[in-house]
Order: sequence, then structure tokens, then C-alpha cells
Amino acid sequence: MAMEPPYLRIVGDIRRRIASGELAPGARVPSTRRITQEWGVAMATATKALATLQQEGLVRAVPGVGTVVAVSGRERDAAPQHGLTRDRIIRAAIALVDSEGLAALSMRRVATDFGVSTMALYRHVPSKGELLRLMSEAVFAGEPRGARPPGWRAQLEREARWLWGLYRRHPWLARAMAALTRPMASPHAMRYAERVLSALKGLGLTPTQIIHVHLALLGYAQGVAAAVELESQARQDTGMTPEEWMASNEPRLETIQTAGSYPVLSTLFDQEEFDLELDTLFEFGLARMLEGVASLIERSKGQDS
Repeated sequence: MAMEPPYLRIVGDIRRRIASGELAPGARVPSTRRITQEWGVAMATATKALATLQQEGLVRAVPGVGTVVAVSGRERDAAPQHGLTRDRIIRAAIALVDSEGLAALSMRRVATDFGVSTMALYRHVPSKGELLRLMSEAVFAGEPRGARPPGWRAQLEREARWLWGLYRRHPWLARAMAALTRPMASPHAMRYAERVLSALKGLGLTPTQIIHVHLALLGYAQGVAAAVELESQARQDTGMTPEEWMASNEPRLETIQTAGSYPVLSTLFDQEEFDLELDTLFEFGLARMLEGVASLIERSKGQDS
């Protein structure tokens, strides 16, 4: 009789842990590195095991956390048909794409999670595009906590970090809001824009400069946030953290570097460790952009004097 492939044995073991409650919804499952140690298999086998569990819908990748036990669609927001409301649909759709990415969103999928027909959803939301708009609008509700700080720079830092926090919690949001030239009609998102614009008013900048500063900061945050969504998708596809992926690709990278074609890149971190951390990258770029805004303001004041 043929032996069971090693990755299926791992899948079966983890599946049993989930079924028994040993691994509850939201709990971290063993990483690929942990699997290689616990089951004594290769990294590729561990990756295939996690990918299989993801395909079965038992686990999901969470940026900055790892692979965790998934919550089923019904557990996310189970409701009988007579209790279906627009608000419940929006909240269920947000939970879905937070967990599985924007590609998973469809009216049929959301209806299936509720156990109703697709037509039942259309009675509350006319289209997928409108559902995405409503999801974005719901996520943008609220504003930064605490009193507004004095000074334009502190106010812009506060708003940019609030926006970055939204993108971190909802990796799909950056792509949903990425059309700078065709913005959504979103009152909540417009309130964010109003707070940024008011921080820049009265500093000697022209209306065009004020709008450009706002859009440059927004575009910067969205650009870095796109990496959050890509990383989330990469984890789902490979079952590997960035550290595990780098470790598995290290031999190939070393082969390329030893050829001598990239002398600066190859020696840049001989004396210093480097780990790419998106929060650190965001703060670095934000500081540089605000220094540029400060220079623009200073030049504007010089022209007025």
C-alpha cells in the first residue's frame, strides 16, 4: 500500500488540533520553520501543508502575526435571511476581505456565507462596486483619538499615522482607494482630506500646493500599504513568513551576489544587519516628505516677505 505523503500527515495532524479545539479560531498554527522542526520535513513540504490548509479554508495568513486558524463565514456574521441588513452585509464583507483578500469578494461568496441567495443581497446592495464603496466608507468612519495637536507638522503626522493604521488593519483598502484621479464619493474619506487640508491652510501655500501636498502624502501611504496587501497574499500563496522566504532563497541570492555584478548591494550590510520592516519604512519616508513640506512652506514665506 502506498505511503501517505508527508505533507498530508501534517495537514491531518493540524486539522485534528483545530477540530478538537486545541487550536481555536484566531490561534497561530505552527509556522513553516516550526513544522520542519516538529515533523522533521523539508521547507517545501511544510509550505505545501500550510497551503493545503489555506485552500481548505481552515487557516489564513494575518500580516504581522502569521498563519492563524480561520473563522468560518457563518461564524464571521451568521444571520438568517430575515435578519439580513445592509450593515450586516458590509461588516461580513469587510471580515471576508480582511481574512482572504480583495480577490475573494463577490456577491455570491458573501451570500453563501450568510446562507442566502445572491438576489437577497441585491435587495440591500445593488452591486459589488457599491459594496466595496460602502466597505471603504465604513472603514474610514471615525478619526484619530485625542485632542488635535498644535502645529501643522504634528497634525499631518497624526493623520498620516491614522491612515497607515487603517491600511495595516485592512490590507485591501489601499488598492480600493488608490484612484487619486477618480476618488470615491466617500464622506468619511473626505473628512480625512478636510483635516489634512485644514492643517495646511494659512501657511502661505497656494491652493494647488495644498492639494498636491495632501495627494502626495496620500499616494505615499497607499504605495507603502500596497506592500502590506502583497505580503498578505504571498503568505497565503506560500505559507511562509518573510524571514522563512528569505531563508529558503538565501542560497540563490548568495550565488547571484558572489558573481560580483552588484558590488554595493553585496557589501552594503557587511557591518550592519538589515530587516525590512514596513512600519519603520513608512515612518522614514513620512519624515522625509514632511521635511520637504517644511522647506516648501519656508520658501513660500520668503516669497511673501
